[in-house]
Amino acid sequence: MTFKTSLSGLGATQAELDVISNNIANADTTGFKTSRTEFADIYASAFADTSNNSPGTGVTVDNTSQQFNQGNIEYTGRALDLAVEGEGFFVVRDTAGTYLYTRSGVMGVDRDGYLVNSSQARLQGYMPDAAGNFSIGNMGDLQLTTSTGAPQASTMVTMGVNLNAAENYPGFPGAPLVFDPNVANSYNQSTSVIGYDSLGIQHNINYYFVKDSATSNRWFVYAYVDGTAPADQLTSGGVSPIQLDFDTSGLLSTPMPVTYDPTTTINAATGANELTLQLDISGSTQYGSSFAVNTLSQDGFTTGNFVGVAIDDTGVITARYSNGQEMTMGKIALASFPNPQGLAQLGDNAWGATYGSGDVTYGEALIGKFGAIHAGSLESSNVDIAEQLVKLIITQRNYQANAQAISTEDQMTQTIINMR
Repeated sequence: MTFKTSLSGLGATQAELDVISNNIANADTTGFKTSRTEFADIYASAFADTSNNSPGTGVTVDNTSQQFNQGNIEYTGRALDLAVEGEGFFVVRDTAGTYLYTRSGVMGVDRDGYLVNSSQARLQGYMPDAAGNFSIGNMGDLQLTTSTGAPQASTMVTMGVNLNAAENYPGFPGAPLVFDPNVANSYNQSTSVIGYDSLGIQHNINYYFVKDSATSNRWFVYAYVDGTAPADQLTSGGVSPIQLDFDTSGLLSTPMPVTYDPTTTINAATGANELTLQLDISGSTQYGSSFAVNTLSQDGFTTGNFVGVAIDDTGVITARYSNGQEMTMGKIALASFPNPQGLAQLGDNAWGATYGSGDVTYGEALIGKFGAIHAGSLESSNVDIAEQLVKLIITQRNYQANAQAISTEDQMTQTIINMR
């Protein structure tokens, strides 16, 4: 009996040593989860046996369970390195179309722009609709669009200036003023902004401010694009300006339109659409201080080259372009299981769903039970080397003790054989 019992102990201890060795070997494996060996005793009993004197017949390995406690989050600085802090697995689809689950977020981009891991399994996520919203019923392969970003024509110039109430009409006293953008003393102040047409071609948009000679609270604004006045400002007598009237508090008078709509055709030879510009000057004032441009912006942009991606804590992937624009590409999906310890280890840092793991639930980071996604970081293995080394010593002692029990039984048996 002792031989068989101790042999079961040797076998169980060897199994534990295998688990410890695997843990230590994967101490630096990204997203690896440590395992532990769970034992159960063995008792032999006959039918309807109620004896309480059975010494037992050994030990067996009851289970090798994975421990899914959180590993350390280590910063790498690489945009496509991903880590989950909290509950959830990344979802990838292999070349056979099978969904796999992993805590390793080492991702790259294949030749077609798909986000893939080292096994070329594609990362899964949700695609945005026309309104930029995500639906968990629309999960698929995440793909980055690295093509050139399309330009957008300027349509609105937003301006907020302070016009100095102490300034005077720039013309000679008693002489009519003839505005000319090339004559500095024909206007009080000026400012400019860069705009773009439908092909992304750059244009200079200039605004000139002239104090009225008769009304102290009135100014005129002349708009020019590439040195040319817009067509709807041209009259038989020259250029028709935009009129600004201020009240005694220095604010624009009401009711007064503050959005103007000068239109012109710019560089028609380029093939661009007619450039239509509106001016929103509602934030302007006339105070007794120096001329100042407080706000000045326009809504157009030129073509842009893909420069990289950014991923936030909710898993939203945003492409960035050289023209300063951004475009949402998708949102990374996460998965969870009622019993993660029931997942099947498949190698290559991946697990597969089983009956024991329960049905998979897909969701989004930071919604419900799912944790956060950290870009530029990886989750390290949760193996505690010090703990494994202590277990290694204990396992060695257990192995030696079982071997000694066999040796002792052998000596006792030999003593009986040698009796005369």
